Amino acid sequence: MSQQKVDQYKKEKYGRKKQIEREKRERLLYSIAGCIIAVGLVVWIGFSVYSRVEANRPVSYTEVNIDAVSDYLSTLN
Repeated sequence: MSQQKVDQYKKEKYGRKKQIEREKRERLLYSIAGCIIAVGLVVWIGFSVYSRVEANRPVSYTEVNIDAVSDYLSTLN
């Protein structure tokens, strides 16, 4: 081996641990970011489905006759 190759090998070997740690950190960050995006997507899809189901649900109304209460309040004045 030439001296240049030996020096290059020593240089790569010297920084190998830092490089491996950096790669592990990057993989971890990508994994966390991917999980956050996946959870966000699932929540968004679930909310969309829930909204559509609620929009199609029939609404029931109840009529209240308050004539008796009005008559009572008018007699108090």
